Amino acid sequence: MEKIPSFQKDHNKLDVGLHESGNAHGVTTWDLRFKKPNADDFISQKALHSIEHMLATVLRNSFHKDKIIYFGPMGCRTGFYLLTVDMTREQVTELLKSCIKVATELTEVPGSKKEECGNYLEHDLDGAKQELIRYLEILNLLS
Repeated sequence: MEKIPSFQKDHNKLDVGLHESGNAHGVTTWDLRFKKPNADDFISQKALHSIEHMLATVLRNSFHKDKIIYFGPMGCRTGFYLLTVDMTREQVTELLKSCIKVATELTEVPGSKKEECGNYLEHDLDGAKQELIRYLEILNLLS
């Protein structure tokens, strides 16, 4: 079986930041790397789940909502994937910065009620905000 592209990258060389992971069929995959791989510092499962709900909601309500294909967590708990169409790195960076600011002002996790979420008890709003603030600092340093 062929190794998929994301497993072909040497994760020992990956660092935090925003990386273009690939482009297929007009869709760009962005690697939002919150944590350095294999450094024993991972996003907690509850915060990861909450960030997924928070940023997915804010991104899909943004000015660029029609260019957002998908936003979701990495199983390794070091970051997220964002799939977009027709967006430059600069546009994605600015979109993330503005959406993270909005997400950190939320007073509840969107879609976290029992009837809205398949694991509604596993959320951490404060932990998610802390992780988002750290990632925003990373984005600000890179741009």
